[in-house]
Amino acid sequence: MAIVILKKGEGRTIKAGGAWIFDNEIDRVDGSFEQGDIVRVRDFDGYEMGYGFINTRSKITVRMLSRRGAEITGDFIKERVRAAWEYRKKTVDTSSCRVIFGEADFLPGIVVDKFEDVLVVESLALGIDRLKPVILDSLREIMAEDGISIRGIYERSDAPVRKKEGMEPFKGFIGEEFDTEVEITENDVRFLVDVKDGQKTGFFLDQKYNRRAVRGLAKGGRVLDCFTHTGSFALNAYYAGAKEVTGVDVSETACEQARKNARLNGFTLLEDLADANADGGNSLAGRKDLAGGDTLAGRAGDGRTITFKCADVLDLLPKLEAAGERYDLVILDPPAFTKSREATKKAVKGYRDINMRGLKLVKNGGFFATCSCSHFMTEELFKKTVQEAARAAHKRLKQVEFRTQSPDHPILWASDSSYYLKFMIFQVVEEL
Repeated sequence: MAIVILKKGEGRTIKAGGAWIFDNEIDRVDGSFEQGDIVRVRDFDGYEMGYGFINTRSKITVRMLSRRGAEITGDFIKERVRAAWEYRKKTVDTSSCRVIFGEADFLPGIVVDKFEDVLVVESLALGIDRLKPVILDSLREIMAEDGISIRGIYERSDAPVRKKEGMEPFKGFIGEEFDTEVEITENDVRFLVDVKDGQKTGFFLDQKYNRRAVRGLAKGGRVLDCFTHTGSFALNAYYAGAKEVTGVDVSETACEQARKNARLNGFTLLEDLADANADGGNSLAGRKDLAGGDTLAGRAGDGRTITFKCADVLDLLPKLEAAGERYDLVILDPPAFTKSREATKKAVKGYRDINMRGLKLVKNGGFFATCSCSHFMTEELFKKTVQEAARAAHKRLKQVEFRTQSPDHPILWASDSSYYLKFMIFQVVEEL
């Protein structure tokens, strides 16, 4: 086994509990190896630091798997997988959840999401890719002990970052093929998840409990859900009793999926009511919703509606403000505005602008939920940016809650990359 020797004074990250060794921290490698091999790691003075897998094509040259001299075997990997599953069983609803979260579960470079009886895997590092069969077989076996039968596995390792590891992006079935549209239930709301063509692994599980947190604020009010994707926040708001919900996303494919999810739950889509009015009500009369409940025409009688608009949020918000639209709850769940440290300054401007626009649409005394899913947008920087946006919008903020990602995406202290989602809820009041 090759031995990686660190330079004197380097390795501070892994000594503090991190998982990565960068190329400029390495003095030399003694012995031969192939990319992706398990290697031993020693400090400059010979102190044993543990084992990891190596890939000199990447700036993250070694990703640590173990410390204290534990060698990497099949049994070792299986116990790591078991520990990850046992943690989820105690902390989250496991019907659909992230069961492995890379470095935070001490299996760097891989994530596995469970959607009911389907697993979706994303493998982004060469060394962990070699261990992928052991990880997945272990998951199947361990879940079977709890009576869970996994009917299929789909791989979504299609991120361009794989090329930095010398691997080509890949997506496809692992084992037998199956229907890749999977129905899940989250917070009592039903969703159809497209594990083949949806974003990332098909659904953003990290916001599960944040979606539930806004429900009480939505009841009886007008709600605007920006960057709605497949409608997750919007549908939670409607489920909680919002009078009127509007979800906005730039992707028509995402909006159509959101409408499909609304119909699945028997919610009254404004689009369907418009169609019904156009043909005298015949299109809804007698039609059952997908959830098997009353007819949509019958449900429309409560006056509550939900709609999804395909539009660029950055263009739409100023138009809504100019039109005098105001909402009881505005939700901002944008994609990461920065995926590198170098682009952070530009991202701050983007976050400040979108939050200012969103705040202007909140009624006096209404509520505002905003988040950032960028690791490089730190908690301190994000709070500062939202405060600047509030000043620019001439609003005062009362913090209701500060939240992070769902516990199935655990934050490993000393591994900064595992902490990425910041979620804040405020009451918004006018400056007097």
